[in-house]
Amino acid sequence: MRFFVSVSYNGERYSGWQRQANALTVQEILEDAMSKALGTRIELTGAGRTDAGVSASGYIAHFDCENDLKEPGRLLYKINAILPSDIVAHFFATVAPEAHARFDATSRSYCYKVNTEKDPFAWHSYYWRFPFDMEAMNRAAAVLLGTHDFSSFEKVGADNKTSVCTVTRAQWSAEDESHFRFDITADRFLRNMVRAIVGTLLDVGRGKIFADDIAGLLEKKDRSAAGQSVPGEPLSLCGITYPYELKIIN
Repeated sequence: MRFFVSVSYNGERYSGWQRQANALTVQEILEDAMSKALGTRIELTGAGRTDAGVSASGYIAHFDCENDLKEPGRLLYKINAILPSDIVAHFFATVAPEAHARFDATSRSYCYKVNTEKDPFAWHSYYWRFPFDMEAMNRAAAVLLGTHDFSSFEKVGADNKTSVCTVTRAQWSAEDESHFRFDITADRFLRNMVRAIVGTLLDVGRGKIFADDIAGLLEKKDRSAAGQSVPGEPLSLCGITYPYELKIIN
């Protein structure tokens, strides 16, 4: 049988989601915990990669298990007791045998947090000490909406077949006078894409480039044309949607 599992994690001490030979990853820790709790080897397929340091809320992965998941509440308790404090499993859902956590996802949403005044409690926020023109940044972000080739915002050397993505939301908002967030939703994301977009939009906010320049950056399809990538720790995957309802096991 195939199941989805929903998890959240603080990615600060991990080298991303995907298992790696010489680095600590969320997938490795979660697979080991679930294997111990279920008494059988569990292999997870995630909804996508997250960069080193990036966190996630409501991340989805799928796995196959011959046994029905009896007493899911007790099973979640066991798994969470094994997991470190920076990873938590929320629920299991039954899905069709062919369901795929990555390929079936219709959209993914990320948020990036920025603080413009020094704040010792803003652990997952990027301290930005330069001018911050949110109106100009939102004008620039609006240019990203729609279907474009995002090669200018992609990590050099990535092995994906296409750099075309469809962005349906890209917007800055204020949480208070000195704390802001950028929300972006798309059908798919490229490696380093959100961090490169945020860095470029911050350049717009400080007047280094202009909102009207964004269309030209997209057309160049050249990573060196866009702004620097911002740090990964303030970035969180905050939503994944599927074309079908997830039947949570209670």
